[in-house]
Amino acid sequence: MRAVQIKVLNPKITQDEAFSLPTRATDGSAGIDLRACIDEPFTIKAGSTHLVGTGLAVYIQDPNYAGMILPRSGLGHKHGIVLGNLVGLIDADYQGELMVSIWNRSSEDFVLNPAERMAQYIIVPVAHPEFTVVTEFSEDSTRGAGGFGHSGRQ
Repeated sequence: MRAVQIKVLNPKITQDEAFSLPTRATDGSAGIDLRACIDEPFTIKAGSTHLVGTGLAVYIQDPNYAGMILPRSGLGHKHGIVLGNLVGLIDADYQGELMVSIWNRSSEDFVLNPAERMAQYIIVPVAHPEFTVVTEFSEDSTRGAGGFGHSGRQ
């Protein structure tokens, strides 16, 4: 994989101690935290969705990889703060600002503060298979066409 380029779009990221360039929290962390690049706290009303900028653009460049924006488990479990689109897929050739769709699925308002960690970003490999149109599959799997609830609890 080539080096991934990060472009700082908002100068407060390099000028304000509360903001920082994204890093992994621990050596075992799979992703990096994305912070809310906002000037002042704002309230996300219960049940509403807001698009929040990160002040950063990431250019992966290599089409064998993609970025994914995922919710932070603590915010989701404790406060009902998840992603409006559940998972954000960022293509390797995208060069715009990383934006996070924040959804407050709880029944209580939530205050998002400047520089607060609001989501996480990971890079994953992407397969580019060739698709072959067939009238029948080459073999029958054990599952077959069994769908929702076919293997147990409905």
